Formats: sequence, structure tokens, C-alpha cells
Amino acid sequence: MKEINKIIVVPDSFKGGISSEKFCAIAKKAICKIYPSAQVVAIPIADGGEGTVDAFLVSVGGKKVRVVVKNPFFEDMESFYGVLPDKTAVIEMAACAGLPLAKGREDPLITTTFGVGQLIRHAFKNGCERIILAMGGSATNDAGCGMACALGAKFYDTDGNEFIPTGITLCKIQKIDTSGLCLGVPVTAMCDIDNPLFGENGAAYVFAPQKGADNEAVKLLDDGLRHFAQIVKSELGADFDDIKGGGAAGGLGAGAVCFLNAYLQMGIDVILDTAGFECQLDDADLVITGEGRIDTQSLRGKAVIGVAKRAKAKKVPVIAVVGDIGDGIEDAYTLGVSGIFSINRVAVAYDRAILRSENDLLLTIENILHFIKSIAKENGNAS
Repeated sequence: MKEINKIIVVPDSFKGGISSEKFCAIAKKAICKIYPSAQVVAIPIADGGEGTVDAFLVSVGGKKVRVVVKNPFFEDMESFYGVLPDKTAVIEMAACAGLPLAKGREDPLITTTFGVGQLIRHAFKNGCERIILAMGGSATNDAGCGMACALGAKFYDTDGNEFIPTGITLCKIQKIDTSGLCLGVPVTAMCDIDNPLFGENGAAYVFAPQKGADNEAVKLLDDGLRHFAQIVKSELGADFDDIKGGGAAGGLGAGAVCFLNAYLQMGIDVILDTAGFECQLDDADLVITGEGRIDTQSLRGKAVIGVAKRAKAKKVPVIAVVGDIGDGIEDAYTLGVSGIFSINRVAVAYDRAILRSENDLLLTIENILHFIKSIAKENGNAS
């Protein structure tokens, strides 16, 4: 291996354990010990859920704007969004409609994305020229109708009464008026799933049980999403039946395309593009990435593989440092990963492993770099 002068550290978080920012700090400490003269570029990333705004701000700079909006139950709360140096607003839907905010009263039949629309509206009115909508970790199943209402759309029932649809009332929509929608900037929606809006692989059946829905509620929610799709087709002439990612965040994926004309893009690609990852690769010698668990789901475009594909094109080796390694991940090597290493140094239960995870991460990265350095010396390259 050639001499190590520049290392890019670009990890996702270890859910329930190490944040992406903490991973970067630990990796930098290990690198400075083994390669004290190497340049370290830290790009913490997130999957579109909680922590996405912070990951963007750490990666490219900017500021956090705080604003009072509605929570999942139409109650006032202080939320936030990020503004990047290029006037891009990063809206984290979980910041006002996330599942942790519904703890103890989870119910996707009644929760709303209204606050998401309020955040978008605030960003637009305050001069932001682009929106990145992070759609992970939702407590909702309203197909983004609440968001649309906050931005000026109107929904009517059979009696002509205007209302704000939630999961249980999607089936009551008979007319949609989007003439009042006030958003004139491009929107990119971060989406790491390809589930459709409805059906057995749709928003309700796959994700609503995690949000507190029982079997009966799941059926009602799915029926509502089907009805929403039919009304959108007849009222707006748009077909979202089979759109990939339409089921993200309780149908917010479809709603973002419908009401915001959003472009759905894999979350890892959005943050790598925004952080200028391609340019950083030009003179990089090694990439260290990671996530809590690598498995077959990761191969569909999560953090590690998204990073590896780009690094492979630039012929930069990629080391993945993870918590757990699942079965069936051999294709990761053909997609650009050079090596996969678990930080689990001893066989202990999760509740004990989590307590030692940061130190185990540090020691694992140190061991990997020691090995790389020793191989380089054996090959006559004084790294």
C-alpha cells in the first residue's frame, strides 16, 4: 500500500451507541497516534433520521435555526432546521414529527407532519434557496398531507368541509386544492428505502407497527393511503402507486413528490454530494467508514456501500469498521469495500458491549492502521 498522507473518515452512527461525530473524533485520535502527519478529513453522515441536521452542519458548516412549530399531536414545541453556507435548508422531519416525540402515546392514526411544513415554510420565507428534507424516524402515516396544509394546500371532505388529514382521515379526502401552495425552491428528499406508498410492502404494513399500530390500525392506514393515491390521481393527475420510496416516513415520500415536486434521492448520496466527497477523494489514500451493523440491507445503498462505490471509482481503498457483521455481505467487496472489521473484541451481551464500544472502536482502528503500516514497511514503503 502507498504512503498514507490523507485519510477520509466518513461514518454513519451506531444506533443507540456511537454517534457519527463521535466516531470521527475517535478515528482521528487513532490516526494521529499511528500516522501523526496524515491529514484527516471528517465527514459524519446520517441516514435521514435524528441527527441529520447536525451531521450536515459538522460536515460543511452553517447554523441551526430554532422555531416553534406543531409536534406530531398538533401541540406547540420548539424545533429547528439547519442552514448551510450556500443557503440550503436541511429539514429533519424527525425534529417535529419523529417517533421519539410520540413516546408513550404512539398512534400513527392521529399524528401529523404539519410541523414539517411549518419548518419548510419558515426556511423558504427566510431566504433559503434549496431544501433538503430528511425523512427518517417518523411517527406519522399521513402521506405528507399535514405538511402540505402548513404550506397552503387545502383538503375537503364530502360535505365540502376543509380539514387537515391524518392517517385515520385520509379516506375522507374528496377534493384537493393546491393553488395556495407557497414554495418556489427545489427540494431534495433523503430516502433510504424503496417501499411503495401502499400494499404489503408499503408504509402502513411495513412501518406502522413500529409506530404503535395494531393489525386493525394497519389495515385502516393502508386503506387511507390507497384512497389518497386515488384522489391524487383524479384531482391532480399524478400517479404515485408504484413510486419507489413513496412509502418513506408514512407516505411522506409520495407527499413530497406530490406537493413539493421533490426529487427522491438516497440519503447517503445527498450528504456526500453536499460535503464534496468526490473532490476530497482526489488525493485521498484511505477511507474509513462504518455503521452499527452491516448486512444484506446495507448492500441496497446504505452508508458503507454508498461511500465504497464512489471510492472504488477513484481507486481509493475503503475500510469498514462496524458493530456487527451479518451474513451474506460478500458482495460488499465487489462494490468497493476492501475490508470489514467488527469492534466486538470480546463476547459479551449488548448491554455490556455498548459500555465499552468507544474504547473498542479506538483499539480496532489502531490495530487496522498498525497492520497497514507494517505491510507498507515490509513492501519498502516508509509510511
